[in-house]
Amino acid sequence: MATQGNSSLYHINAGILKENACVVLVKTEWNAAVADALEAGCKTIFDQYGVRYQTIVVPGAVELPFAIKRHWERTKETANAPDAFIALGCVIKGDTPHFEYVCDSVTQGVLQLNLLLPVPTIFGVLTVNNEEQAQERIGGKHGHKGEEAAVTALKMIHS
Repeated sequence: MATQGNSSLYHINAGILKENACVVLVKTEWNAAVADALEAGCKTIFDQYGVRYQTIVVPGAVELPFAIKRHWERTKETANAPDAFIALGCVIKGDTPHFEYVCDSVTQGVLQLNLLLPVPTIFGVLTVNNEEQAQERIGGKHGHKGEEAAVTALKMIHS
């Protein structure tokens, strides 16, 4: 089990951060309160390090990879091309196998983006059994996964 404090993730020792780095957050409307909290965690880290960011909103988790790829295709040769993407959302298990299909789809989609795009896509999608587990991961006993995703993006940009 991942717990807050069993990692050196927050130790950013990447040297000089890329000037004018830009990260695109792509978040879901589904389970909006959790996705909004993940986004707020990302913004806290980016504001601390002077990173530019923008947010794109999609209906659900399955749509995250498409929106990321489409945004990259539209901006890759412009000054607005991002240095990283973060996929944000929350999938809560229900009584049907839908949970497994959605989780697998978004996980495989983000994996494919990391192999296809020249910039990283960070997986910031919570896959939890219930609302309580989600709350524990947006500032509760398991830390803040939005902040962790932002730190991961910074490390990947500057590696």
